[in-house]
Amino acid sequence: MRVLIALLLSVSVLAGCASMGGFTGGTNYNKKYGLYVEHSKVQTFCLLPKLRFVLWKAEMHFKRAAVVTSGYRNPFHNWKVGGAWGSYHQKCMAADVFIPGVSKSKLIAFMKKTGEVGGLGCYPGRKFIHVDIRKRPNGYRQPVMFKGC
Repeated sequence: MRVLIALLLSVSVLAGCASMGGFTGGTNYNKKYGLYVEHSKVQTFCLLPKLRFVLWKAEMHFKRAAVVTSGYRNPFHNWKVGGAWGSYHQKCMAADVFIPGVSKSKLIAFMKKTGEVGGLGCYPGRKFIHVDIRKRPNGYRQPVMFKGC
């Protein structure tokens, strides 16, 4: 039984690291742990499967690869970039993303309708949006939205 559980766990972890979309992110972006990243310092190793699923849904909808500009952040890095105390980035539950060729307004509208999205941040003048998978407060039919959404 332990062997079966270990095998299932290994397969699910590896599946989360595999590319699900099959789309190319363009020549300027590299893949790390199954996701395209804006630069080599972006950490995507621990992003939870539920968050990866949200990104995959966006890729399937727009038929283009998502690019992560910020994934996991350790506490020092989170502080350095002005992240919130207890940020979902530190819990592997958030990513800042964009999809080349897709306007922010279209990506925001899609994420608002995606049931797994618990938080959505929009930053004027930036090409990315923040997406997290926090639990929505009781009664919320859309994600908690902040910063310019």
